[in-house]
Parts: sequence; C-alpha cells; structure tokens
Amino acid sequence: MQKILIILFFLLLTANGVFAQKDSIVFKNGEIIIGEIKELDKNVLKMETTFSDDDFTIDWGNVREIHSERVFLIRLTKGFRFEGKFKPATNDSIIIVPQKGNESVVLLKDIVFLKDVNAGFWGKAYASIDFGFNLTRSNNFKQVSMRSNFGFKESRWQLDINYNTLNSKQDNTDPIERSDGGTTFKLFLPNDWYPLASLDFATNNEQQIKLRSTAKLGIGNYLINNNKVYWGFSAGANFNKEDYSNSENNDRQSWEGFAGTELNFFNAGDLSLLTRLVVYPGFTEKGRLRADFKTDLKYDLPLDFYIKVGFTWNFDNQPASGSSEYDYVMQTGIGWSL
Repeated sequence: MQKILIILFFLLLTANGVFAQKDSIVFKNGEIIIGEIKELDKNVLKMETTFSDDDFTIDWGNVREIHSERVFLIRLTKGFRFEGKFKPATNDSIIIVPQKGNESVVLLKDIVFLKDVNAGFWGKAYASIDFGFNLTRSNNFKQVSMRSNFGFKESRWQLDINYNTLNSKQDNTDPIERSDGGTTFKLFLPNDWYPLASLDFATNNEQQIKLRSTAKLGIGNYLINNNKVYWGFSAGANFNKEDYSNSENNDRQSWEGFAGTELNFFNAGDLSLLTRLVVYPGFTEKGRLRADFKTDLKYDLPLDFYIKVGFTWNFDNQPASGSSEYDYVMQTGIGWSL
C-alpha cells in the first residue's frame, strides 16, 4: 500500500509539472486556450495545442492576458529587448521579469515579438520559397522563376540569405537570364538601431552584367516598429565590382554610398506588403547613380502556403555600352514558408 501511495504521489507531481509547463492565453471575450506559445511576430501569435495537428494563429489584438513560466525573447515597439518571464497585470498590461534588471509593466499592444529563448535551431529559423511558370503558344514562350530566402534570428543578431532567379525563352529572341542573391547580417542595438554588413551578387544579360558583386557596411534604424508596420532606413558605403559579358565594355570597380528605406505592412488580414528602395550615388565614378526598387504583395493561404506578386526595377544612369538605363521584371508565384 505504501508503494502505491508513493507511485501515485510521484505521478501527481509529474502531471502537475507537465501542466505547469503549459502556457495559457486569455482572450478579451474571456475564453482561454492552453498549449505552448511558439512565437509572436507581425501581430500573429502562434500556439501549439494537444488537440490540433496545426498551430493556432491568433490575432494579438484579441489577447487580454498571457501566462507562462518559460523565458522568452521579448521585443517592444521602441526597440527595447528583454530576455525574461511574464507576470499577469491588469488593464491589458503585463509585467516583464527580465533575467537581469528591474521588472517593467508594459501594454500588450507594445509587444511586437516573442520567441522562446531555448528554442532549437529550427525554432529560430524562418524560410520561404516560391515558384512561377508561364507558357504561351505564341512564339513558344516559356518562363520559369524562383524567389527564396532563409533567415536565422537570435536575441541580438539576425542573418538573412536570399536567392532569386528568372529564365525566359521564346522564338526569334535571345534568352533572358537574370539572378540575384546575397546575405545580410544585422546586430541589434538599443532604440532600434542596427549596424549591418552584406555581400550581394547579380547577373543580368539584358544589361550585359556577367557578374556584379557588392559589399556593404552601414547602419540602420526602424523609425516605426509596431504590430501593424515596420518602416526604417539604412545608409553607409558600398564597394561595387562589375564584370561584363560584352568584350566592348571594360570591367568596373567603384566605391559608392548607399541610402535605403524599407516598408513592411502586414496587419491587413492575410495580405502583407514589402517595399524596398536603395539608391547608390557614386563616389569614385562621379555623376553615376544606381537604384534598386522591389515590392512584394503576398496573400497567405492555409498550411503556410501563399501567393505572391513581385515587381523589381533597376536603374543605372551610366550603364554598359549598348545597354538600357533601366530594367524591370514582374513575377507571380505560389510558395510555402517556414
């Protein structure tokens, strides 16, 4: 009998420990959901439960209380970052108990990002890939495109890698081959400032660019960072190396400045919009000006699939001989995100 009581007591403690590890969300209408908080990003809270195969996606604006014993990476609208736990508070607020420092009372609406600090590699990674294909009988036109990105976000830094390509063929016309990609590293500082470093490449037979390699160093800041929109700017110096496919053009190396802005609007149901503009004024090539513009409109589908329409425009007021000053491409595709 004594052994049975010991076993029952152990099972009770185990069950209580398992339950205590569960997170709970209280909605503004009083309903409660219990499970495991995966992350909060772009106004969407993802939560895993035992009674559903797929994660729940919850509008952060509908949350009144959050209860958890785990340690999270927490980012606020003004760029403040914490690693800590939560304590409940009143009036749609919460108390952050950081690992270091004093407790802080913040409004739930001012929290823009949450992630378990003990999440494994894939818990801190994100990725997306989409494909497009166009085919017409006229001129035997065929076009294949791909856009992809992979990223990894830690508490104080972030790494992004991307690769995009487009190939087009039709009768009586030279093929179009265009690709670009690169990697960007950001180190997060207080008040939403971040130094950045990036290496990028591009090929474009329309502008006779066999390979363009660039290396940037700069600093940026998010002017707006909330649960509806991110908007920021960056500036710095860029080294540009260009190899041309046409032997009539000499390869070029130059130093440039760069100034860019990025707008990410995502609190519109299943729609999100990303727009980026970067301008490169020449330092060593006087009077030269380049610019890259990109915009993506994305519509989320079930099971992490999405439809995307993208437009990219490139400008160079001193292009290679025989090339146009600008080039653009519009891509549509269906994809999947991690």
